[in-house]
Amino acid sequence: MENLTELLTRDEKAIFTLRALYNKYGYSKYKMSKFEEYDLYGKNKDFLPSENIITFTDTDGRLLALKPDVTLSIIKNSRVTDGLVKAQYNENVYRISKGTNSFKELMQVGLECLGNVGKEELTEVIFLAAKSLDLISESNVLEISHLDITYGVLDFVGISEEGKTKILDCLGKKNASGIEAICISESIGEEKIELVKKLVTVYGAPDSVIKTIDVFKVNEETSAAVEQLKDIFAVLKEQGVSEKLCLDFSLVGDMKYYNGIAMKGFVDGIPTGILSGGQYDKMMLKMRKKARGVGFAVYLDEL
Repeated sequence: MENLTELLTRDEKAIFTLRALYNKYGYSKYKMSKFEEYDLYGKNKDFLPSENIITFTDTDGRLLALKPDVTLSIIKNSRVTDGLVKAQYNENVYRISKGTNSFKELMQVGLECLGNVGKEELTEVIFLAAKSLDLISESNVLEISHLDITYGVLDFVGISEEGKTKILDCLGKKNASGIEAICISESIGEEKIELVKKLVTVYGAPDSVIKTIDVFKVNEETSAAVEQLKDIFAVLKEQGVSEKLCLDFSLVGDMKYYNGIAMKGFVDGIPTGILSGGQYDKMMLKMRKKARGVGFAVYLDEL
């Protein structure tokens, strides 16, 4: 009899193996409707990969949307108490595909951890992100940043809000000269300019660069973030996943929604990231949830 696994596509195999991994660590299956009320997405468009949303009017007159995102729905519908909500999903989302520039039904697999999220939970989510990439391809890298360091440094040097937006754009492109030009235009001193530029140049495997990030201890916020990163990387090294990790402060997110750990995963042969995630405590606060949140999604359409 033919082995059933040989009949599965690469993304179907990924779904089964990833679900088994997340089950092992206590993440329960989350099932959602194909659509939500449009307001959920309309009020949080900056949180989404694209502002384009497929909408339709229900029989009762409500404006509904085919879901472009899973995280917002989990946040909205989860009852978070003093403990933890650990949810995993494999769901279709409806977005504009990068390759075709038209709407596609795209499969995502991922997990979210909501509630009293501390260092242990953050470490577990990063560990599971790294193991997810391993299950897809042995040749992979998980890039990790800490947005409290990035935003804290920009606050310390005194960049204007408009300047922060421009610098974050340059940082995402690893454009050190662009960062310098923006700082000069805002009369930032040379020493502080060099500090901001280090957000581009401090890059690489944790073992090789972790000792250099003390330079970012410029205030209480960044000092706590630096120590948190060190502690997390130490545990991940003990767990045997640190070899494929890369510290990269060019990973940025919208300051209205994201904070703390950010991550993006790549596998050999695919030019774009297939995994993306991080902390979104600010999004939780905006949605009136007295809790913290962290998670990631694996974009199976990229496979």
